[in-house]
Amino acid sequence: MTTLITGGAKCGKSRLAEELLEGFGNKIYIATMQPYGEEAHAAIERHRRIRAGKGFETIEKYTDIDETELPRDCSILLECMANLCANEMFRYDVINDPTERIMRGIMHLQNCSRELVIVTNNVGSDGIIYSPETEKYIEVMGRVNALTADIADNVAECVYGVPVVLKGKLCC
Repeated sequence: MTTLITGGAKCGKSRLAEELLEGFGNKIYIATMQPYGEEAHAAIERHRRIRAGKGFETIEKYTDIDETELPRDCSILLECMANLCANEMFRYDVINDPTERIMRGIMHLQNCSRELVIVTNNVGSDGIIYSPETEKYIEVMGRVNALTADIADNVAECVYGVPVVLKGKLCC
């Protein structure tokens, strides 16, 4: 079962994702935020504190998630697709659209897991004009989110901490 959770910043996506995996064993948290700068380190530490005692094994994997070694039938929380997309787009050794590589990784996670919860961000809805690089990132994120929503069993948007189901149903 694959569930995609989207929404704006600080809207409860992570909390919902963790709740959806309560009661499951063999929980893997795939962290995609590269620790650049004080703000990133603070966010990572906050998420670690929140997850403490919830039974997650953390794997830090910033790119190439299709190469992640995982036990069969595990439960996976991938956080966050927006970080993964940026990492893949702006890595030094690849200069192309990472959509196919990211989707190959999502399929790999689906094949390894009995439950997969993916947290993403709702980017590109603020109407601000950005640099060409950021515009390209927003375009790729939109495509990756749409493709992921298409293959997901469940899709929800977190709005002010309230999950709004867009596809399927949420069980937590």
